[in-house]
Amino acid sequence: MDRANMKIEQQVTRLLRRSQRIHLSTGAGEVYLERSGYGILCQLADEGPQRLGALATTFGLDPSTITRQVRALEDAGLASRTTDESDRRASILDLTPEGRGILERTRTYRRERLRKAMHDWTDEERGEFGRLLAKFNVAVDRFTAGQD
Repeated sequence: MDRANMKIEQQVTRLLRRSQRIHLSTGAGEVYLERSGYGILCQLADEGPQRLGALATTFGLDPSTITRQVRALEDAGLASRTTDESDRRASILDLTPEGRGILERTRTYRRERLRKAMHDWTDEERGEFGRLLAKFNVAVDRFTAGQD
């Protein structure tokens, strides 16, 4: 393995180990959002209302797993299902007004915490880091598609 791949593997491992700490330290305190719930709320806010099957595919999860995670969001009043008019057997999940508000406040808080953590980074460095993380995620998604 070349030195660049060794360094990338080490840093990805470090990031994964810190991800829970990052998640816990960037909660706004108003409501505790599980990582899975936060991801689903973000997906709905960014991409619009979706079928549960589409969410399961997006996150690479079994439909029964996404159903449990969605049920927790519904029980908390953060998301709700409606009948899909194009296929009345299916349902569409969307954020409730309360879910949208909590997500907006949580994202604002998290982004401010990240800004503070990277206070000594230039705008260019933060932009490049974001660009490279997005490129990395696309590459991993492309590589792992169908490899479950």
